[in-house]
Amino acid sequence: MTVNKQIQVAVADDHTLLRNALARLINSFENYKVLFEASNGQEVKEKLNKHIIPDIILLDVNMPDIDGYETAKWIYKNFPQVKILALSMFSDENIIIRMLRLGAKGYIMKNAEPEELKLALDSVLHKDFYLSELISGKIISGLHKDMDKPQEPVHLTEKEKEFLKWVCTELTYKDVAGKMFVSPRTVDDYRNSLFEKLGVKTRVGLVIYAIKHSMVEI
Repeated sequence: MTVNKQIQVAVADDHTLLRNALARLINSFENYKVLFEASNGQEVKEKLNKHIIPDIILLDVNMPDIDGYETAKWIYKNFPQVKILALSMFSDENIIIRMLRLGAKGYIMKNAEPEELKLALDSVLHKDFYLSELISGKIISGLHKDMDKPQEPVHLTEKEKEFLKWVCTELTYKDVAGKMFVSPRTVDDYRNSLFEKLGVKTRVGLVIYAIKHSMVEI
């Protein structure tokens, strides 16, 4: 009999009641368990440095002492295997894009329904990104503001362009490999090459680039 692995989640938020409520909610999800709670970035650092390492961290953007921005940057540099799902009460596109650039795999609002939180955790875990329709719209709006700024041209191969289009779908990287009739390792090579060429760090970054450069329809 196969036992499903429990997904370990950390919750970082300075509001105790909200943090406790989120922890209880996540513990109610099948195959999810809260590994630890933290009230600021310093506590997150202390836990991770003690090798108490979750699969996903639900990270509040606005926290005292060490905020979500600095914490995300530190996690991405020191524990890149930990997937960051940013949490905020604000939907400002500048905040969203900044968190994504610092390594967050997704962004969710504090007023989201429980079903959306479960969807966000699942998506970050299995698809490496999550953006709701509202957040996607905010990002696209923010990007359109500087569409006219000149940029250095980036040469992409036809295979890289095809990969970018598939990345903008709901398919996993393994599924993309099947669609492109290549091995998963080859898909990893396309992804890593594009990360370097485009100066991005996440799948969301690839999606943003494809949208900004009209490689996919909005």
